[in-house]
Amino acid sequence: MSDLIRLSAAELAAKLSAGEVSAVEATQAHLDRIAAVDGDVHAFLHVSDSALETARGIDERRAAGEQLHELAGVPLAVKDVLVTTDMPSTSGSKILEGYMSPFDATVVERARAAGLIAIGKTNMDEFAMGSSTEHSAYGPTHNPWDLSRIPGGSGGGSAAAVAAFEAPLALGSDTGGSIRQPAHVTGTVGVKPTYGGVSRYGSIALASSLDQIGPVTRTVLDAALLHDVIGGHDARDSTSIPESWVSMAAAAREGQSGEVLKGLRVGVVKQFSGEGFQAGVEQRFAETLTLLQGAGAEIVEIDAPHFEYAVAAYYLILPAEASSNLARYDSVRFGLRVHPQGGGTVEDVMAATREAGFGPEVKRRIILGTYALSSGYYDAYYGSAQKVRTLIQRDFNAAFDQVDVIASPSAPTTAFKIGERVNDPLSMYLNDITTIPANLAGVPGISIPMGLAPEDGLPTGLQLMAPVRADDRLYRVAAAIEARLEEGWGHTLISQAPALGGK
Repeated sequence: MSDLIRLSAAELAAKLSAGEVSAVEATQAHLDRIAAVDGDVHAFLHVSDSALETARGIDERRAAGEQLHELAGVPLAVKDVLVTTDMPSTSGSKILEGYMSPFDATVVERARAAGLIAIGKTNMDEFAMGSSTEHSAYGPTHNPWDLSRIPGGSGGGSAAAVAAFEAPLALGSDTGGSIRQPAHVTGTVGVKPTYGGVSRYGSIALASSLDQIGPVTRTVLDAALLHDVIGGHDARDSTSIPESWVSMAAAAREGQSGEVLKGLRVGVVKQFSGEGFQAGVEQRFAETLTLLQGAGAEIVEIDAPHFEYAVAAYYLILPAEASSNLARYDSVRFGLRVHPQGGGTVEDVMAATREAGFGPEVKRRIILGTYALSSGYYDAYYGSAQKVRTLIQRDFNAAFDQVDVIASPSAPTTAFKIGERVNDPLSMYLNDITTIPANLAGVPGISIPMGLAPEDGLPTGLQLMAPVRADDRLYRVAAAIEARLEEGWGHTLISQAPALGGK
């Protein structure tokens, strides 16, 4: 049964549909894998105690002849930023330790309705604030490729779970690269959909104008299949796009089989290179561009002059929105409550609770955000950052007048050592330099494996970005590139990951 964990979600789904394996067997295989390796990886904060029961229900429905969704019976890991009724939802923070939600997030609700088996909640930087999953209140997650290194963040738990074969599918959230950057450093596939394309209802908010939910998988097709399940309009999310969407899975399958790269115009942003970019990452990116040219694509250099201000603008907008969103953790309504010694006022209880419940990175960003929104500074900081955001959106619009997709490395370096940058916030923030612009503009982005960096043998990722609502174009192109890369390698990248737990 250990072979089941190495199947893609599409392959496992085919075996489930054909009756070659049961949902209980598939779920048990992944639970066994978690038990065997998660002590080292620490991808999960909570493992479901009802997953096998849910799987039995799927098997009974299938045996009764019920027509089930293609992915019914496939295990799914859920980032702890998404609330669930049957498992705690902590967002990686002590202030929500043990919190049980009275409802499921829309994406979880839709996944359950399709018959996916939620097997656990994955670790993350506290309230999604971080690029390494070192800021979790429950300890860091380790990269399955090298346990001494970070798995990216904030969604390092979801990416590590998929890379360690603990789950074939996972859900993540992406505020400034928190799906794509972990995918880059773990050799997985991560997608940030168009803003509003996937419901945020039931996602514990960080920065509401930037957050987006998306899939984390090992193949482009798997990501597309999960995207089709979770995407679409949700009346409970006021930012949800009401129009219908085409099938992402159909687009990915077209990319696998068609010659979609011929004549494709691929933009390369000249601001995404040079200082700060690891030589091996740039080498693999250059090789991928050469492969695209060989397939008939046209490479076009793009000048996006305002992208260089994206990180600065992002780290004003995000803390400002975070300080507002996190004001709800006040010791009164829900979550942790700490009583100061000798009693005190409501304000004293609130201060003691927030001091004990929030970690240092959360406190840092709340202070930054509150300052940026304060009287006399709003226009100088938050207002100016929003103007830069508009300029970045215009850069994207001008670029997409010239090209079909924009390509870049998904992050400037491979996975760094745990502890290496945790005391250097500015260095940590710059790790998202290539992913942040997509969140500021609301455009979709995907990261797929593009090979191992020669100097350290660790994964690198190719990021593709497309215009708003052109998510299907991303899947079509990414699937085509994935197929050509794997044809050249003679194997999948994830198959080269080191063994964990002896296998």
